[in-house]
Amino acid sequence: MDYVTLDKLIEDLNLETIYCADNINKVKINKSDVNRPGLQLAGYFDYFAYERLQIIGNVEWYYFDSLDEQVKLERIEKMFSYPIPAVVIARDLEAFPEMIQFAKEKNRTILRTEYSTTKFVNLLINYLDDVLAPEITVHGVLVEVYGMGILLTGKSGVGKSETALELIKRGHRLIADDAVEIKRVEDDIRGTAPEIIRHFMEIRGIGILDIERLYGVGAVKKWEFIDMVIELEFWDENKEYDRIGLDEEYTEILGIKIPKLVIPVRPGRNTAMIVEVAARNNRQKILGYNAAKELGERVKNEIDKRKKDYHKVD
Repeated sequence: MDYVTLDKLIEDLNLETIYCADNINKVKINKSDVNRPGLQLAGYFDYFAYERLQIIGNVEWYYFDSLDEQVKLERIEKMFSYPIPAVVIARDLEAFPEMIQFAKEKNRTILRTEYSTTKFVNLLINYLDDVLAPEITVHGVLVEVYGMGILLTGKSGVGKSETALELIKRGHRLIADDAVEIKRVEDDIRGTAPEIIRHFMEIRGIGILDIERLYGVGAVKKWEFIDMVIELEFWDENKEYDRIGLDEEYTEILGIKIPKLVIPVRPGRNTAMIVEVAARNNRQKILGYNAAKELGERVKNEIDKRKKDYHKVD
């Protein structure tokens, strides 16, 4: 979504409605920024970010309360003449009669929250960042393995769900099976399951499993950042697979590059164990150790040593 309607925001954040405009289901909020209208209450309306939610905290409230009655009317009338989405009053402070008066005249919404201003602003920005984040849905399975989010992809029937089930038996956690909703949150991508299928898994020959009921709450998780993509594919005898790991491959999801591995699947291969090892190896790389590069360096040093010994004998 590239916007959230005001009525949806009020419901999700459990805000008290002091005065409700008649168009809250049509008011669209498409930015995660907010505005504290201290300067506007002081009479400065140049560069007024009226398209943002207006947050009134202690400072704004007590400053406005100190103004002359006529000045109050002028400032609030001018502020409410702009098409602001809504005014939110923090700390359960009272709404001034002048605000309610012009909210009715200009058809603006006034809301209230019990949270402190700073806490509510953080809550609101995090909420807007989440609901306004770029989003896609991909076919795959998302699991947490050793604290890392692993997205398993591949053709239907290749064994993604069976691999995930074996990982769950080994103590890892399921986030999503079959459909993974992915959002970009700043410079990370986060995966979750659609609400309707959360914690459920399909295994061919058995049917639908409720992983939370079968294995307990410790076997599932609501969301996880995606650290690696592992594509499972049927073993192809004619294909040359990477046996060293020096050539690192990446895939791009919502503009973010994610390490990717292609793992061939055939009878006799313990795919779940390979995924575990891949997760551990990727963690080592993040921490600065690359086994393939270390082996390559050892081979290079050995070759250089033999060359020196050969020249000495010469």
